[in-house]
Parts: sequence; C-alpha cells; structure tokens
Amino acid sequence: MFTTLDPLSRRRFALVAACTVAGVAGLAASAVAQGRLEKSRLVMAVAGKPSLYYLPLTLAHQLGYFKAQGLDVEWLDVPDDARAAQALAAGTADLVAGPFENTLMLQSKGQAVRAFVLSGRAPQIAFGVSLRTLPHFSGMQDLRGKTIGVAGLGSSCHLLANLVLAGARIKPSDVSFTSVGIGSDALAALRTGQIDALANTDPAMTMLEQKGDVRIVADTRSLRGSQQLYGGLMPAACLYGTSEFVQKQPGVCQALAHAMVHSLKWLQTAGPSDIIKAVPEAYMLGDRAMYLAAFNKVREAFALDGLMPEDGPRHALAAVAGFDASVVASKIDLGKAFTNEYALKAKARFKA
Repeated sequence: MFTTLDPLSRRRFALVAACTVAGVAGLAASAVAQGRLEKSRLVMAVAGKPSLYYLPLTLAHQLGYFKAQGLDVEWLDVPDDARAAQALAAGTADLVAGPFENTLMLQSKGQAVRAFVLSGRAPQIAFGVSLRTLPHFSGMQDLRGKTIGVAGLGSSCHLLANLVLAGARIKPSDVSFTSVGIGSDALAALRTGQIDALANTDPAMTMLEQKGDVRIVADTRSLRGSQQLYGGLMPAACLYGTSEFVQKQPGVCQALAHAMVHSLKWLQTAGPSDIIKAVPEAYMLGDRAMYLAAFNKVREAFALDGLMPEDGPRHALAAVAGFDASVVASKIDLGKAFTNEYALKAKARFKA
C-alpha cells in the first residue's frame, strides 16, 4: 500500500534522498582515492612542529588536507632533526618533516633519502645576542668564549650560527654550543642566562626581540636576509623519505604533496583571523598578537608551490659542506636528493 505525500513531505523526502546520494558518492570518491594509496596510515617524525617553520605542515593537518587525501598521519615528536633521521632509518617513522640539508648530510653517510615537496624557501632562523649577559655587545668578537644556544646540535640553527661566526672569523672551537630546543625551552635558556646568544626560529625569536631580550645580528626570516647569508635561495622545510619509499609508494607521496601544496595555496591569501582560527593556541606562546607579528616576518619564506628552486640544492650543499667537513660536495648527487615530480602535479591541481 502506497501513501501519497503532501508537498512538504515530498520536499523533505527529496532532501534526505539527495543527502543520501551525496553521502554515498562521497564515500565512493573517498574509496577510490584511498585505492590509489599504497598505505593510508603514516608515521611522520618532526622536531619542533609548533614553530612557524612547520606552519604549512600544521595547517595541512588542522585544515583536514591530509584526511581529504585519505591519509591518517601520526606524529612522532622528536627532540631534534638527528633523531628524526634516526627514526626514519630505524623504520619507526615512514617519513620526516625536516630541513632539506638533512638529505645531503644523510647521503654523505650512505643513506639514500629523497625530498619530494618543499614548504620553506628560507630557513626562518634568526641569530640573537642576549642583552642580559652581553648588555654592552659591540660586535661578533664579543662572542668568543661564550655559549650559544641552538635548536639541536647539527641542526639548521647550528649550521646558521656557524656560518655567521665564520663570517666574523670565529671558529666553532672559539665558542660553546648547546642544544636548547625551540619555543618555551629556548626562551627560558636565554632569559635565565644559560646562554649568551641564540639561533632559533619563530615565534620564539620575535617574542625575545619584542621584549628586548636579544639583539638580532643575522636574520633569514626574509628572502633577502637568507639570500645575503647563503648567496641565494636556501631550501628549508620539506618532506622526505627513503629513496625506496618515494619510489615504491608514489600514491602516498602524491597525496602528501597534494595536502602540502593545498596548504601553501591557502597561506597565500590567509588573513590574521584565518591564522588564529587554524593554529593551535598552545603554539602561540600565550600571545596571539606576537604570533601574528612573527608570522608576518616569515610569511614570504614559505614556498608557494612545493617546488624545489633550481639553484636551491647547490646553495644548500655549499652551506652543508662548509659546516660539516665529512660532507664532500663532489661526492653528493643533488639529483638524488629531491624530485619535483609530485609537487608539479600538485601545483597544477591547486593552481598554486
């Protein structure tokens, strides 16, 4: 027996039916997308995810771009970039979010790794001298015999600090380096007088700068500052995995590149309120205005489309070879350190 529906009921029925069809279609589309993935659950190692250095990564997670690609990403928080690389080598992480120069250092040690999407085109690191322990700082020579804090020994911050000191003809043996992490740990180390200078990322450096705790003497938070120090564009944050992973799991790499380039595209037009809504409150060190000021300082340092700039690897290799004597530039194959294959497809898809 059939019952005739009144006009209102017919409209309700049509709406429910349409939603049901849309839901089924959505599930089907998701299933198709996931069918192209070699695996959907991933462990990503990262050191210092709350820093602005990894903002595109944070946004890809917070805005649901990884999930939209059928990916379930688990974060493995590690103290420094060296531990991230160790996790990759041990198989406890599928891939790493880290500085591009790490791929070169690892290659020099016989480890085959490859970057496949770039999220930073400048290191976003500032070098500041403590006005607490060196209130009368007059030049870099005042740092001889002093303690310099870096995010981690062997990190990008350590590399930059060495480069700045070398420019003043100060040898690494003329100072002491110590690992202080990022964020609140780095702030505490400088404010309590444990260190005399600090090379670190934002938002910590902007907070110290605003409060009058440091005097900035070198700055790669802008493209100009980075180019002056490194002689050109210095590729920074990227996603990398073992060469085997990148070769055998192209579906996963493409999905990751899609998510990251989508995030970079979003950043190009994001306003202050968008950033505040998307970023976890804990990442802002208790000061939203300061966080936004820091974001404005580093905004141009983010990549636009996930692509590795043509001369970027060469500048990175020069910096790494100058920092680590065990890295012989002539023995590094830059072509094996990265691929633009996945970023190119993501750029076309999102018109980045």
